[in-house]
Amino acid sequence: MKYISFAIALLIWNNAICQGRPNIVWIVVDDMSSHFGYQGEPFATTPRVDRLAKEGIVFSRAYATAPVCSTFRSAMITGMYQTTIGAHHHRSSRGELKIEMPRGVRTIPELFREAGYFTTITDASGKRNGKQDYDFVYKPSDLYDGIDYSQRKKGQPFFAQFHLRGGKIRNSEQGYKAAMADMDLRVERSAVTLPPYYPDHPVIREDWAQYLDSVNYTDIEVGRILYRLEKDGALENTIVFFLTDHGISHARGKQFLYEEGILIPFVVWAPGLLPQGKVRDEFIAHIDLGATSLQLAGIPIPESMQGRPLFGPDAEPRDYVVSARDRCDETVDRIRSIRKGDFKYIRNFYPQRPYLQPCAYKDAKPFMPVLRELYAAGKLNEAQSLQLAEIRPEEELYDLTQDPWEINNLAEDPAYQDEVSDFRALLGRWVMDTDDKGRYPESLELYDSDMAPYLKTLKSRKPESAANVEANIELMKTWRMEGK
Repeated sequence: MKYISFAIALLIWNNAICQGRPNIVWIVVDDMSSHFGYQGEPFATTPRVDRLAKEGIVFSRAYATAPVCSTFRSAMITGMYQTTIGAHHHRSSRGELKIEMPRGVRTIPELFREAGYFTTITDASGKRNGKQDYDFVYKPSDLYDGIDYSQRKKGQPFFAQFHLRGGKIRNSEQGYKAAMADMDLRVERSAVTLPPYYPDHPVIREDWAQYLDSVNYTDIEVGRILYRLEKDGALENTIVFFLTDHGISHARGKQFLYEEGILIPFVVWAPGLLPQGKVRDEFIAHIDLGATSLQLAGIPIPESMQGRPLFGPDAEPRDYVVSARDRCDETVDRIRSIRKGDFKYIRNFYPQRPYLQPCAYKDAKPFMPVLRELYAAGKLNEAQSLQLAEIRPEEELYDLTQDPWEINNLAEDPAYQDEVSDFRALLGRWVMDTDDKGRYPESLELYDSDMAPYLKTLKSRKPESAANVEANIELMKTWRMEGK
């Protein structure tokens, strides 16, 4: 059966009651696409994650509703679209002006706390706080009881988040060196196969190989978490969710709505509580994580929550999934995508701007100067040039069965106008039904408020980057005045 039956759902609850309420663990990895061993990546050596997949339930078509970290987390921690709650801009609420959550919206940790759970958030070590940069105002003490689940009362169930560095390891010389010291082997650089939209250049090849190294190191960190849970006698009554926040930080990955940016691994592991070795191919959104966690813990799901439970009689399959990109750091944008059936539809609301607008964060990556240089020299082929174009189409449509790399845009093809029209209407309904606040431009006051602390930090740590950000801010304002 595609979905777990009511009888099985009852069995879940009965088992949970017999064993005590199950612990819920989220393992969330930064900046990592679907490149684990169980997903067919030939250079992934990931036996621990593969174990979770083999003994758990794999959701093969899981999508992040946002392709950037803080907006992803804002959606994850509320079970709501970041665009609905107004937390869709990266680095919101850092300055004097704040984003308040809509009345009635509660965070997942708060709901667990009220149900008697001990709530924690930590990194892989269990000794330092995990990432809590949500794009709205909140008190950490309202969400979390501590850093580590070991601080709980005896017999108290726990809800624990583990945040792993993932793909960010490769962009940190010190972090990468330290991680590689724990590994016996590194990915062979000469054997790496790059996506066809990236040129085969030594810098890009090295960068991609380091990313795959970080995939393998992430597996080691997952293993340490599982080992500790087992050592503490908690593993048998723990449900583990494994996922990433979005794709690799590359030209078409993080910040964008192509598969590289939003298709994420998503595994639910709970031997004895849930069926083992299942693969489910329906569409799910990452905001379904919270609703499903509450469901499996026997905690009522708020009626207003947009995330859906994935098991039991209340599981309702999604016909499609929507993802949204808005401002990232200083770079203003608005993109929406719908994944439905065999197709991906993308709407660019700023078509007169380049895909790769100036963005200090992304421009500091080693691959960006190489891509820009090769493009300027006319050394990129048509597929490799797509992301470097100075303007972009207002609409994109891809048949992912025929074009998994999303290279051939069908939006202007007369044979696909019915599909484009249907997607256009579907997006319009979704915008209104979910109250997509991205349809209202961010005020300059909010923009300046969020940029002020960002610039202040950069000026003290990276003066050159601060100068680039200041220039980019002025460019964003100029383009806004020009209606671009």
